[in-house]
Amino acid sequence: MSVTALDMGRSAFSERRWSDALDCLARADSEGGLPARDMELVASVAMLLGHDDDGVKYLTRAHEEFLTLGDMAGAARCAAWLVLFLMDIGEPARSSGWMSRAQHLIAEMEEPTEAEGYLLIPSALGSLYGGNPEASHELFGRAFEVGRRFHDRDLMALGQLGLGTARITLGSPDEGLQLLDEVMLSVTAGEVSPIPSGIIYCAVIGSCRLALDVHRAQEWTTALERWCGDRPDMVMFSGQCQSHRAELFILHGAWDEALAAARIAQDRSRRGDPEAAWGAWYQQGEVLRLRGRFDEAEAAYAKAGETGFEPLPGLALLRMAQNKTSQAQAMLHRAMSGADPANRCRLLPAVVQVELAAGDVVAAREAADELAAPLHEASRPLERALSAQAEASVLLAEGSAEAALMTARKAWRLWYSLEAPYEAARCRLLAGRACARLGDPDSAAMEFEAAAAEFAELDAAPALAGVLGLKAGAGTVSGGDGSMPTARELNARELTARELEVLRLVADGKANKSIARELYLSEKTVARHVSNILSKLSLPSRVAATKYAFEHHLTN
Repeated sequence: MSVTALDMGRSAFSERRWSDALDCLARADSEGGLPARDMELVASVAMLLGHDDDGVKYLTRAHEEFLTLGDMAGAARCAAWLVLFLMDIGEPARSSGWMSRAQHLIAEMEEPTEAEGYLLIPSALGSLYGGNPEASHELFGRAFEVGRRFHDRDLMALGQLGLGTARITLGSPDEGLQLLDEVMLSVTAGEVSPIPSGIIYCAVIGSCRLALDVHRAQEWTTALERWCGDRPDMVMFSGQCQSHRAELFILHGAWDEALAAARIAQDRSRRGDPEAAWGAWYQQGEVLRLRGRFDEAEAAYAKAGETGFEPLPGLALLRMAQNKTSQAQAMLHRAMSGADPANRCRLLPAVVQVELAAGDVVAAREAADELAAPLHEASRPLERALSAQAEASVLLAEGSAEAALMTARKAWRLWYSLEAPYEAARCRLLAGRACARLGDPDSAAMEFEAAAAEFAELDAAPALAGVLGLKAGAGTVSGGDGSMPTARELNARELTARELEVLRLVADGKANKSIARELYLSEKTVARHVSNILSKLSLPSRVAATKYAFEHHLTN
């Protein structure tokens, strides 16, 4: 029976049926024991399914079995993987202990082993994230060479992944992305085993984001989603896939879908994909910030911060929205002071926004110029869009309205081509402000109207409130004197008592389903009331209705 169970487990593993593989291999182990190589196999399966403790136990047993057999190379390889696993699940002390044991084993061996290359990976990662990408590049290069010497495809792939990431961090994104494309070929061809493949998928997508290559990020995220979909019971890496999806959803204006993906990622991070935690909470914070739910956004950013990585630039932009501009400046100044070239580029658009909000046009100009410095005709669209938008903002602040208008429209075209509605609407807002400065109120009103419609569609409450303020200033909001209607005018428009009640609940942030439950109405009836409210008040969205209710003291 144990032989049959072992064969079934191996077959299930090769067919990517992880749960079946774990069940069969565990049964084979209980009935007759497992060979050391198969203990390594079941350790991988357990980790993939989110059973971290079981994975560590099996890998420890595999290490001990190799020692018993006198296979020092196998024992050292297991020790090296334990270093990586324990570091990944947040147990640095145990990881350090296994590092020492692995190093002692290697020192006692007469012949070199591929484990030497795996042991270089933690040090290389430490250098990369510790602000020394040059040292990281050298260590990853050595790991790659060890992998090539021993024909270890997993180690070669991890080494090349590190080389590409380090080059991006050092400010050579094109070289780095080329290396990452090459390593992804080996992953998609099935040449790399499951756990290194998942590591590579997620790291490559992260590097594409860092290099502001949204098309590559989207392509590889789709590939990762497909890879995870072929392994439906896998937990490890599936949360990271969802957090990457959330970021793309945000860019493309699918904010409800982004929140749903972030929640799945949070669940998967708790079940065995800890690397998903930062992205899951950070992306949730981003949507909540953009929608004006600042307290909830703050809580989400705090959860992201618990992972050890700062929730920037989102938290700084939240502080700016809360009128705590000096705090936002301090956060970004500190982050920029120790940032590598790639991360400086990631932070610079927020620096421009915050410095302008603080009234420091000179500092904003310096940041916009730094953002534009590396650009050329072949630069990626996202890089050019961010730079053009920052430039338009600074030009407007400097009083160059005509140049600001041209640049804002250039930025709008780039964001439109990227299918990024929120940023495109922000550019239309810039264009409207420039038109107003140039004495063209009709064009300004048209730009403001377009921006308002987009913000309303997204439920981007803070941005919408800003547009409505500009429209009111331009005399384009309905009302007797160009201002918002008064409470007396509200009554004149004959809002019914039930509609007033629904409006108050909308202003409380309740969805139609919650309102229906509270008022004992059908969702269809509530939807009709909301439609009547918007129509009677000539408002474009629930967000505008919420703003109206607060301004006219109609909330509870």
